[in-house]
Amino acid sequence: MTPMHLHVEGIGLWSPRLGDFAALRTLLAGDAPAIPAAPAAALLPANERRRAPESVRLAVEVAGQALAMSGRDPTTLACVFASAHGDQAITDAICATLARAPAELSPTRFHHSVHNAPAGYWTIATGCRAPSSAVCASVHTFGAALLEAATQALVERRPVLLACSDIAGRGPLLEMTGCGRAFGCALLLAPEAGVTTLGQLRLETSVDHAVSTPPPATLASEADGNPAGAALALLASLAGRGGHCRLGTATALDLLIDVEPIT
Repeated sequence: MTPMHLHVEGIGLWSPRLGDFAALRTLLAGDAPAIPAAPAAALLPANERRRAPESVRLAVEVAGQALAMSGRDPTTLACVFASAHGDQAITDAICATLARAPAELSPTRFHHSVHNAPAGYWTIATGCRAPSSAVCASVHTFGAALLEAATQALVERRPVLLACSDIAGRGPLLEMTGCGRAFGCALLLAPEAGVTTLGQLRLETSVDHAVSTPPPATLASEADGNPAGAALALLASLAGRGGHCRLGTATALDLLIDVEPIT
C-alpha cells in the first residue's frame, strides 16, 4: 500500500493519572503530573452531562481536548468514535436485570449501551452534520480506528476527529475483558499541514503481523488491559522526539507508523 501522510492538529488524553496531553509530557519528563479530576465533558450541555454515562463523558472529554487544540469548527468535522467494549458498567447492569427481573429493564440504560452512543452525544452537542462512525475491533480497536480515520481524511481531503476510549470493566465482564482501568485518547488528523500542526504521521500497512509496540516503561501500567491504551506508544512519540511504532488493526494486518513531532 502507498504510505499515508497525515498531520496531527490536536491530541486528547485522559486516564486516572493523566488529565491531558500536557500531563503525559510532564510524566515523560520525569515529573509527577497533578491528579486529574473526573472527565468533565464540558462540551455537553449541563443536563446532558448529568445524564450521560461514564463512557460518553470520557469519549467527549478527550474529543473536546483535541478539538480545542486544533481550533477546528466541530459542526463540519467528520468523526470516528471507537471502543472495544462499549459501556461495560451498563452492560453488566442490563445483564443482571435480565437475569433477575427482565420487565424492569430501563430503556434509558439500553439507549446508553449501544456502541455509537458517544458519537450521538457528540454530534448533537456540537451540532455536527458531518459523517460520524463507530468502530470496534477488540484488542485492535485503536489501530483499526486510526486506519479508518486516516483513510477518510486522505480520501475526502478533510480533517477527521478520532476518539478511542473504554471504561473499566465491572462484574463478570471484567473477568472476561481484563479491562481494569479507564483510558481515552483522541487525535485530530488533517491531510495537510496547518498553523496548529503538532506532528506528522507516516502510516503503512503490513501483513507481517507482529506484537504491537509497547509504551515506555513509565506508562506500562497506564491502561491496565484497556485496548485504547494501544495508543500510548504513538502518544509518547508525539510527546517526545518522534520515532516508530507498530499497531495491530486486525488479526493479520498491522500499521507501521513513523512519527515526526513539530516543536
